[in-house]
Amino acid sequence: MNSTATLAERQRLMRERRAPVASIPRPELVSPDFSRRHYSVAEVAGMWNLSADAVRRLFENEPGVLTLTGGGSKRTSYKTLRIPEHIVARVYRRQLSR
Repeated sequence: MNSTATLAERQRLMRERRAPVASIPRPELVSPDFSRRHYSVAEVAGMWNLSADAVRRLFENEPGVLTLTGGGSKRTSYKTLRIPEHIVARVYRRQLSR
């Protein structure tokens, strides 16, 4: 591998790492059944006996989680997360395998 290819590959990786997270999840990660159960952060925190902040950190960048933003000023912005049942199960399995 020459140095130009190595540099180009490193630049590509850096751009991917710094790219903003898409606000619309990829269609293959979203359940087409909108009637499925969606949990709030407080509900998952209660089920897993964790703080709401810990649950929010686990799920805020998870693909397929519904994130509603609004309200508040520039200093305080509010995010409401609604977490589909299958994503709760996926994250739980991932945390078990660590």
